[in-house]
Amino acid sequence: MTAIYKKEIKTYFNTLTGYIFLGFFVAITGIYFMINNMSVGSLNYASTLAGSLLLFWILIPVLTMRLFAEEAKQKTDQLLFTSPVSIWGIVLGKFFAAVTLFIFGVCITGIFPFILSRLGEIAVAETLNAMFGYVLLGCALIAVGIFISVLTDNQIVAAVATFAALFVLFMIDTFTAQMPITPVSSIIFAFILLIIVAVILYSSTKRLIASAALIIIGAVCIPAVYFIRPSVYDGFISKFFGWFSMITRFENFYAGVFSLADAVYYISFTFVFIYLTVNVIEKRRWS
Repeated sequence: MTAIYKKEIKTYFNTLTGYIFLGFFVAITGIYFMINNMSVGSLNYASTLAGSLLLFWILIPVLTMRLFAEEAKQKTDQLLFTSPVSIWGIVLGKFFAAVTLFIFGVCITGIFPFILSRLGEIAVAETLNAMFGYVLLGCALIAVGIFISVLTDNQIVAAVATFAALFVLFMIDTFTAQMPITPVSSIIFAFILLIIVAVILYSSTKRLIASAALIIIGAVCIPAVYFIRPSVYDGFISKFFGWFSMITRFENFYAGVFSLADAVYYISFTFVFIYLTVNVIEKRRWS
């Protein structure tokens, strides 16, 4: 893993990718800093972090698009996957390299709250808490970008697909507000989720009996829950998609409140996409 990590870090700074990322990250964060803090005399640096979340739409795809897509295009992926390094080591090495560059950018922008501290007393604990949540959110989105990068051999496709995925994650609150809230639509949606989970189970295990059993059990439980406790299905679709809201979970950090549940969510979200990336590579490796 260490060798992969060092290789990716060198690649970032031997090409323009690392410099473009850091340059845009610091410049655009600086613009938000001027607008949200300096121009209005606000000492709340968390407002700058919240405003600059839009950076992730553009900069995360730039950061992750080449990590696996370039390997596939240059036909060096098979050589990499047959090396003594484990698949987990390869994926984590690339992931931590991208995260390191991202955190380096966050550290550079750490000069902004220092500037604010010269103008007045800032809430240090709240500022650090907001920056911690900002880093966790960035790590989760980097994991999404890496997963998408492993699905294609075209960097542009990887970048566009990552941008689209992040757009959906950021706009999910807007989408959920338009979702139907009737119990009937919620039950239908629950059945759709059941089928999707069963298909994923079969795709991963190739066990038809287990997938069929899951569908049968779910087909019994879903209507049973409705008759026992119908309130469960009130706005179920909105609640389901709202659970995935990345921005809503950042609000506690932005408000200066450390939320263990939100921190665990970001870490779990990151792990799931790293696992999915490893799973894709494992399948490709033995196909």
